[in-house]
Amino acid sequence: MAYEGAGALARLAAEVAPDGDSKALRSLRARRGIRNRYSAWAHTYRDPERHLVWMHAPSVGEGLQARPVIDILRRRQPNWQLAYTFFSPSAEAFARSLAVDFSDYLPFDTTADAHAALDALKPAALVFSKLDVWPVLAQEAFSRGVQLGLISATLSPDSSRRKSAGAALLRDAYALLHVVGAIDPGDASRLTQLGVRPSTITVTGDTRYDQVWERAQAADREHALLAPLSSARPTLVAGSTWPSDETPILEAWRTLRLTFPAARLIIAPHEPSEAHLQPIEQWASAAGISCARLGTAEAGQQDIILVDRTGVLGDLYALAQCAFVGGGFHRAGLHSVIEPAAFGIPVLFGPRYNGNRDASSLIAQGGGLSASSASEIIAHIARWFADEDARSTAGDLAAAMVRNGLGAAERSASLVESLMSQGAAPASRAAAAQ
Repeated sequence: MAYEGAGALARLAAEVAPDGDSKALRSLRARRGIRNRYSAWAHTYRDPERHLVWMHAPSVGEGLQARPVIDILRRRQPNWQLAYTFFSPSAEAFARSLAVDFSDYLPFDTTADAHAALDALKPAALVFSKLDVWPVLAQEAFSRGVQLGLISATLSPDSSRRKSAGAALLRDAYALLHVVGAIDPGDASRLTQLGVRPSTITVTGDTRYDQVWERAQAADREHALLAPLSSARPTLVAGSTWPSDETPILEAWRTLRLTFPAARLIIAPHEPSEAHLQPIEQWASAAGISCARLGTAEAGQQDIILVDRTGVLGDLYALAQCAFVGGGFHRAGLHSVIEPAAFGIPVLFGPRYNGNRDASSLIAQGGGLSASSASEIIAHIARWFADEDARSTAGDLAAAMVRNGLGAAERSASLVESLMSQGAAPASRAAAAQ
């Protein structure tokens, strides 16, 4: 069929993909020799006497939803083996940070690759994070008696997934799932429209709340990253920004400094490439505002600190009196607003947040605001800088929203454990029984 053919073509393309830094080329090259990598790990490390749970999350966002569940399973089920796969190159470094026995890219969704992966890992359960279920892999796993699950499952009301060309193919895959943990009742209802059987769905919540809360609670302000930057200066941390966010933010900052000359901006672009960082440095130089990159000796004394790396934003929010989250002025969509909210600070973001459950809830509960222009950014940030009571109240409401969402990781881990109780015996005993 066409879908299988596309996967076979992608596999061929992987063998001849040229050098290059684009995600597409990196994704192709990473799949060279992938069957051998799975097989080599299995030959050395797969213990046939132990159950294995295979968790798949396509990118970092879905991985952040999987991580707290993985951590709970690692703690509660030390005898299980855990495997983790991802699709996007952006998740490669993230995967290495997880407490799993095996991690690698997911092979292309062809029958041959699915057989090779399943032969190597011999999972008792295969659990997808958020929404992406791979139809060939799901079918082949199901046919082997592997239990199939989906956690932190969500489908926005305006999603085009139900009307896409592959909707029929995916519908069969969603119908194979044995258990599904939906984020809220609305998601549960919409998931049935994709083909998920209603009897399999439980509302478990969003595991990201557990993840961001745990990180905020663990933030160490004496850590080598944060300690040199600690300051009583009014600080705005602008995280995951795009150039379309930075234009109004920097315009607003020029004006805000007239009223708050001690104010400090920490800005962490979503893609901290030289092409992204240099225009900000050039703007600061032209505006006469001191600027240094994170980690330099002078960064702690500068008016703008430019974050030139990934993976640290979730800690830098600990330095802020308030936060701006990028993506709301950008067509790619708003980034995580609950990450700064977990630190108990008010959160500001751009106008494009429709369909973002967290942003809408944050506004409704008083922990955040949206701004559609530089002048609105100025008004909101100035109020939070000037009025400690207003800032503290909004921050408390932001933290309360995150705190009220806790518990999804425990519920999702229990869902996976229920899958395992229904699943196959460990590989050696299952083989002996055949």
